[in-house]
Amino acid sequence: MAFSRFARTLASLASKQTEPSCSIAQRAFATTTTVNGIPVEVHNESGSKRVVVTKSLPGDRWLQYLVKAGCRVEVCKHPDIILSNAIIKQLLGGKCDGVIGQLTEDWGSELFEALRQAGGKAYSNYAVGYNNVKVDEATKRGIPVGNTPGVLTETTAELAAALTLAAARRVPEADVFMRSGQYKGWLPTLFVGQLLQNKTVGIIGAGRIGAAYARMMVEGHKMNLVYYDPYPNKQLEEYIRLYGELLRHRGEPPVACRRVETVEEVLKEADVVSLHCNLDASTKHLINSQRLAIMKKDAVLVNAARGPCIDEAALVAHLKANPDFRCGLDVFEDEPAMKPGLADCPNAVIVPHIASASLWTRSGMATLAAANVAGVLSGYPVWNKQDILPFVEKPMTAVPAAAPSIVNAKELGLKMASD
Repeated sequence: MAFSRFARTLASLASKQTEPSCSIAQRAFATTTTVNGIPVEVHNESGSKRVVVTKSLPGDRWLQYLVKAGCRVEVCKHPDIILSNAIIKQLLGGKCDGVIGQLTEDWGSELFEALRQAGGKAYSNYAVGYNNVKVDEATKRGIPVGNTPGVLTETTAELAAALTLAAARRVPEADVFMRSGQYKGWLPTLFVGQLLQNKTVGIIGAGRIGAAYARMMVEGHKMNLVYYDPYPNKQLEEYIRLYGELLRHRGEPPVACRRVETVEEVLKEADVVSLHCNLDASTKHLINSQRLAIMKKDAVLVNAARGPCIDEAALVAHLKANPDFRCGLDVFEDEPAMKPGLADCPNAVIVPHIASASLWTRSGMATLAAANVAGVLSGYPVWNKQDILPFVEKPMTAVPAAAPSIVNAKELGLKMASD
């Protein structure tokens, strides 16, 4: 899979050299102005449909979709990292056809009503998740809501694997020690961590990202897998079974995969536990003080899913009481804030929500978000296949005439693209 994607990307890059790149030209001729006192960067100034983008986006391809659809694109340049509803409503103004927004914004009744009153017909979240979006409020107002699935899988799984290794081998602690000039020479007991080879990795949530992470840990470290998910992942189980047979054939101990019926079973058995579940009422504070207490004293807990899946205050208390227990966190319960004391825990590896932060993924997310808005505004049907790579990698002259991912398409009765 990885090789085929790499090959497709090379082909895509090669094809772009012969394509006219309207986005580069548009960036060169971008102008700056203000909307109700808010600075914006304007692309394709003569476009007939006004699309507001609340933050600058990486790459160029996303802009090509909107320019091709005849959109005037206004990118917000307000200095606030997280925009308030009041600022966003100022940006929308009296006429706005579509918006690309961020997961840090509160897209509920207030903003969707403002978008409706401005004549808005499309919104897309620059994220695969949309916990910040009240989809039913958009549906009430007839506004399609897009998201950006299918380009975050390997990138997010890699970051979860990086957090796992960094926590298990105490890399950040050693880095701070080295930079502060404390290293005076090698010692047998200096920053001794955990070896992961042949141990057990546990995942909670065996969807695409969870399965990709599991394969990385099983193949890379010959770990056994135990997982909890309401639905069995037979493809993952078969993959690991075949890998186990390969190891057996080579005279090595085989790996095993087992699905269990409760979260508690994963927590008790696994040396590493990584969360890959959605956030809903059943998973908020899924990891609490009671469940932390049943984990191994030297276990590693990783969260690159959703911050509120962990009771962060309980985690801080557990980290302080159990110095051999470690965690790797990419997301936080009160993001961007951390619970008091977390930053002081040397056994916590903490990074600022960068699981999707590879150039390929972040630019791909921008492309999908723009293609959602451009597709809806162009009257295209909704894509009905899981593979969204054609939107990201095909030449612009050959991309599907569809909106890649509209989460409320069924509720709005939108037409689906034919197979």
